[in-house]
Amino acid sequence: MQYMEAMTKTRKIGGSLIVTIPQLIVKHESLRENQIITIEVKKIKKSGFGISRGLSPFSKEDKFRGQLEDNG
Repeated sequence: MQYMEAMTKTRKIGGSLIVTIPQLIVKHESLRENQIITIEVKKIKKSGFGISRGLSPFSKEDKFRGQLEDNG
């Protein structure tokens, strides 16, 4: 059995969370309103890529900063 997969965001309506099925899947699966379907839910891990945008790269001096200074 083949199935299609898509990523979508949840939205809150009342006390429930709603997801939208993309049009491509609706057409491919010939889905209609009020049909009973099965949905598999997997949470996506967020990537930290780009979180430190604008910061310069660390230097050798940064690596040892605080360790070589006198706390006297």
